[in-house]
Amino acid sequence: MAQEIVNPLKVNGVTPRRRTGRETSGCRRLASYPPLKILLYALAFFASIFSLFLSTAFGEAKDARSAVIMEASSGRVLYARNPDLRLPPASTVKLITAILVIEKADPKDVVTISENASRVRPWKAGFRKGDEVTVEELLYAALIKSANDAAVALAEAVAGSEENFVYLMNQKAAAIGAKDTQFVNATGLPGPYQYTTALDLSTIMVAALSYPKLREIIGTPVAEFSTRDGRHLSLKNTDKLLWSDECVIGGKTGYTVTAGHCFVVAAEREKATIIVALLGSPSRNRLWKEAEALIEKGFQMIGNHNHP
Repeated sequence: MAQEIVNPLKVNGVTPRRRTGRETSGCRRLASYPPLKILLYALAFFASIFSLFLSTAFGEAKDARSAVIMEASSGRVLYARNPDLRLPPASTVKLITAILVIEKADPKDVVTISENASRVRPWKAGFRKGDEVTVEELLYAALIKSANDAAVALAEAVAGSEENFVYLMNQKAAAIGAKDTQFVNATGLPGPYQYTTALDLSTIMVAALSYPKLREIIGTPVAEFSTRDGRHLSLKNTDKLLWSDECVIGGKTGYTVTAGHCFVVAAEREKATIIVALLGSPSRNRLWKEAEALIEKGFQMIGNHNHP
């Protein structure tokens, strides 16, 4: 989205605001190469640089370890790179967390933040033990800010404990067709045997889009609300593309040292919706660039009626 639109209507207490050797021997060694060989080496070097430029410019940069473009309406894979490679999901896990919560809890229900939730490792929204917050506000915090304290509080509210909630997460993942995915927590923090694939992550995003409230939340650039004791919180969406690409519906980011930079995003153009999932990108800047390139590639393939 090109511009942020400030202060729309307040919804259930949440105010969404919608849319950085020796020198001589070295000389002799250089002189020993025939001029033609030097020219060939130089041409090969510049050819490799030009090839890298072209691959980046046309959306083929292979920075992320795994990538998928999926047509949302059919589940058809338009483009794939290591789609079944099991990789850490980081905070993209919170999409499944949110799906379960929206199915099993009333958004208006009030949750009291436990000591366990308040002490979870960052990223956090800053909830304190005893804070009273609605389920909807916690969903905004978990999906917009990627807040781990919010995710744990939601898990405890729905299932009594995060451990019980994880059991439900794995059941839900299998039920929607994400059969090469396993969760060990509700946050995406590093854990043994926690993994997903770019293909499964795309499937999870398709499922999330079927819930209007989740679609609304992931598409909100900024949200503001207050806890019941009057403490004000402002949340800025970690999805940078919401400010730069008008076709973006919304997405979910993730990062840990183990996982690298991860992202799944939905975009819509002329009634066609595509999902782009990226796992294991080496930097956030490269993640945005590759995501933008693959979004454009996906719409071009649909427009040209291309098949994978």
